Amino acid sequence: MNKNYQLGLLCLVHLLVSADGVVDENELAALEKVKSLEKIQDEIYAQFKNDIIVKKERSIYQAGLEYLSQCSDQEKLQAFAILYKMSEVDGRVHVKEVRLLLYSSRMTGVEFDDVVKRAGEIPSFY
Repeated sequence: MNKNYQLGLLCLVHLLVSADGVVDENELAALEKVKSLEKIQDEIYAQFKNDIIVKKERSIYQAGLEYLSQCSDQEKLQAFAILYKMSEVDGRVHVKEVRLLLYSSRMTGVEFDDVVKRAGEIPSFY
């Protein structure tokens, strides 16, 4: 698996689940499913956890976009489809989550319609 893809995905998932100010158990369980589905190894996850402790939200966002910009179009599409599915996990899609998804996908050149279509092919995380 591509390390840039995994780190980019983790950065944006972190921002998405904390966008509404509350990280609930369903979101944490979904993150574990994402780690498993995308075969994210413990050392990459540990690197990510260290990064988010010292970085501010804006830096995490910029890092996430930078990682994803180095990925293939298919990896970008997969990352945003996962983010889309993650936004549904807590039962309500917060306006900040929508903004993050729309703006980030636009910044990386991924069509949002393609994201929605791909997300429909991914099983739910809850």
